[in-house]
Amino acid sequence: MSPTFATTEPPSHRSGLLTALVIAGLVVLAAANVYLYVQIDHLHTDVAKVQESLTTQLSNLRDASSVTTAAQMRHIETLKEELENARNQARTLSSQAKAEANAHAEQLAKQIQAEEAKVQQQVSTEISGVKASATAANSKIADVSTDVGNVKSQLSSTNEELQKTIADLKSTRGDLGVQSGLIATNANELAALRRMGERNYLDIKLSKTKQPQRYGDITLLLKKTDPKKNTYTVDVMADDQRTEKKDKNVNEPVQFYTVKGGHTPYELVINKVQKDLIVGYLSTPREQASR
Repeated sequence: MSPTFATTEPPSHRSGLLTALVIAGLVVLAAANVYLYVQIDHLHTDVAKVQESLTTQLSNLRDASSVTTAAQMRHIETLKEELENARNQARTLSSQAKAEANAHAEQLAKQIQAEEAKVQQQVSTEISGVKASATAANSKIADVSTDVGNVKSQLSSTNEELQKTIADLKSTRGDLGVQSGLIATNANELAALRRMGERNYLDIKLSKTKQPQRYGDITLLLKKTDPKKNTYTVDVMADDQRTEKKDKNVNEPVQFYTVKGGHTPYELVINKVQKDLIVGYLSTPREQASR
């Protein structure tokens, strides 16, 4: 006949469990820090790429502008030489020829003036383009810097929230006299325990029914509740052994043993007692796979 684990006192070598859980939480926190710092590094890389791309674009724009402007300036110089030659010829010609030469010279002067105005307009346009590109670059860099700042803020907020939640968690002695691990009394604390990763956690929402309800490798049968006193009575079936857990309190670790759990107890923690309903969680050893 197999022994009844529910009534056997285990070796209580768990004095260091609380410290181990806190250390595990800090390890998880460090991993989260590494992940967020990697994200920040990626953002810095994106900033460098944006700056390099914009520098290349501005350089190409300047080169193209220099080539275009140089060609136009050479054309203007050619027109000026033609104007000077026309004026020199006008001085030596007859009156009619001189008038024609002066008219040609006047036409060349107007053409030169128009070309110079065109060059000036093009330069102004290119300068405006460069300013617009610089403004866009500054905007992109500002956006990336904002993203970096947001990631840092999230990192700081996550650190503070986890540290506060861990500090709020408490350890207490279970109904078998064994010091329990950290106990969650609400959803935020339960989420923190899950992130620490030391044990498995199954949500419990158990109504009073005729048939027991399965959770992992055990079954539970709610027998009665007393919302005024925040107590409940439940039957636990584990390894074909039934144990009655009578008049248990809210947030009290209800402990029992299974063959798979070995010397580490399962813990049932109920956070809320209502009429014919209890709500909480079941904590099992990490090596115990949920089924």
